[in-house]
Amino acid sequence: MKPLRLLPAALVMTLLAACGGNVRPAPPALATATSAPVASTPQAKPVRIGVALGGGAAKGFAHIGVIKMLEANGFEPVVVSGTSAGSVVGALYASGMDAFRMQEKAVALDQTSIRDVRLFSGGLVQGQALQDYVNQQLGNKPIERLAKPFAAVSTRLEDGERTVFVRGNAGQAVRASSSIPGVFEPVTIGQYHYVDGGVVSPVPVDAARQLGAEFVIAVDISSKASGKNPGDLLGTVNQSISIMGQRLGEAELKRADVVIRPKVNDIGAADFNQRNAAILEGERAAMAAMPQIRTKVAQLQQQRGDAVRAAEQQAAQQAARTAEAERQACLDKRSRWARMRGDESGCPAPAK
Repeated sequence: MKPLRLLPAALVMTLLAACGGNVRPAPPALATATSAPVASTPQAKPVRIGVALGGGAAKGFAHIGVIKMLEANGFEPVVVSGTSAGSVVGALYASGMDAFRMQEKAVALDQTSIRDVRLFSGGLVQGQALQDYVNQQLGNKPIERLAKPFAAVSTRLEDGERTVFVRGNAGQAVRASSSIPGVFEPVTIGQYHYVDGGVVSPVPVDAARQLGAEFVIAVDISSKASGKNPGDLLGTVNQSISIMGQRLGEAELKRADVVIRPKVNDIGAADFNQRNAAILEGERAAMAAMPQIRTKVAQLQQQRGDAVRAAEQQAAQQAARTAEAERQACLDKRSRWARMRGDESGCPAPAK
């Protein structure tokens, strides 16, 4: 390369002028507001995932394992509905606890602290202890003040109507949802009495939809008739409720996007000693369903993104038509002389 001193003076001056003195061009990342705007790709809002947690007494610990795996894989539910045992786990989760914290609570739970036996009443267990336990864990917050939208599903004893609690005393709602007929006393709220939600909605998919879930993951832990006598009272009653609500439950489960079924049929309804095994089965079942969840959520997200882009394109086209109509109206109002001269001043420029 020849030394700079050998270049003609005119060329040197041209290079210096092009450099603009000591001013350096701003890097692209620090471009000022006067830079040409960059078109942004419209983004659809994330899919609102909801979980519908079914009833099943001690089998309900499996819900913790399912939620743990959903969180670990980036599918954190934003709304929660629960029936019976599912309402207990659901309330804790809706309060803001993560799955690991719930597991700690489950391991430390002394079942005698939520069992208040009272003979010669509407059931063997009053249920007040369960209500107090839930409210204590939630800091006595009502349902509407929980971190996530939550619904507890119960059955109105007077007429069999499905009742979805989304406001008020959270512990009382869970108690109503968990009051297994013949085992728990019916819960009196206002002028009505309520029993286990599993009678009318074993896995509350519809309640999750009502809360605004766009993608519902249902967790079914209900007892399946295995040809064996459950043996104990709670197991017998729990299986009877499952059989009664089986047809109704199957119809509602079809309205879920994904159904997870932990293998907990061998865990007794009152077998709290198997809580760790139930949590593990929940984890396994959730992981087995993960490919299906990923695919379906991605498809729904893609559909929503396509819809957003189509809506923006349609809006842009409509705006262009409106602008052109306004321009044409302006041109039509020009004087004859202006038209002859082709004078378009005062009218919008044609769209590019």
